[in-house]
Amino acid sequence: MSALLEIERLHLELAAPGGAVPILRGVSLTLAAGSVLGLVGESGAGKTMVGKAVLGLQPAQARISEGALRFDGRDLTGLGAEERRRLLGRDMALIPQDPMTALNPVMRIEAQMTDVIRFHLGLGREAARERALALLAAVHIRAPERVLRQYPHELSGGMRQRALIAIAFACRPRLIVADEPTTALDVTVQRQILRLMKELQSTAGTALLFITHDLGVVAKLCDRVAVMHAGRVLEAADVAEVFARPRHDYTRALFAATPRYDRPADALVPVPADLTERLLAEARTYDEARRRHA
Repeated sequence: MSALLEIERLHLELAAPGGAVPILRGVSLTLAAGSVLGLVGESGAGKTMVGKAVLGLQPAQARISEGALRFDGRDLTGLGAEERRRLLGRDMALIPQDPMTALNPVMRIEAQMTDVIRFHLGLGREAARERALALLAAVHIRAPERVLRQYPHELSGGMRQRALIAIAFACRPRLIVADEPTTALDVTVQRQILRLMKELQSTAGTALLFITHDLGVVAKLCDRVAVMHAGRVLEAADVAEVFARPRHDYTRALFAATPRYDRPADALVPVPADLTERLLAEARTYDEARRRHA
């Protein structure tokens, strides 16, 4: 399959009083059309910032200092605000982390869905409403007519997340960034949401950049996986290969720290402190080398 998304040696830094702080350090990834790439690593690894950079939603104080971002061969780093606005929702979409806060609390679900559909697909009010109903049915929401009339606070967490997934798929985007979309949900609902996302992704042929800290989710959902730490990609390969033969010490440490349902008596081993220190020292050395050659 051809690469839909290409990230090449991406460097991103945050402006700070003491100088720029490196967040992403030479990240290179590819995502094929219709496939699922998992980004895993501990909190602070830079996973979410990769997704935000792809969508152009990084903080105002963040700057891409080097590297390339291409979507279907199109350079994303030089897009203007209007070009970006038309791209988001239509060709690229986001499923955010927290369904409690991602929806506008003072707008009914119908308005939040149909506004996106009308803007990007050019449908009239009634046609947009019919598409919204069909989308809610597709994400297995019962009584979609009633849900369209409701406000977010009237829905459960699982229903809110289903509504967000419906909005993300509303305009049949070619790429969706899912930023830990099941973190705020209980385990039973998580399983339902993951199954739903895989079903919709497979049916629509949408490429999915799935950001998570859960290796179990990666095993079930993803085709490829990239392991990140301190803004660097340490290992990237097919899921089956990484799970069978992890190459990097950090990847092996993550597996050792992950509970196994088939071996519940196994002791969990935290990621060794000396390994973390070594990786951070490597990141600092990398930063120093870049500064010397700047």
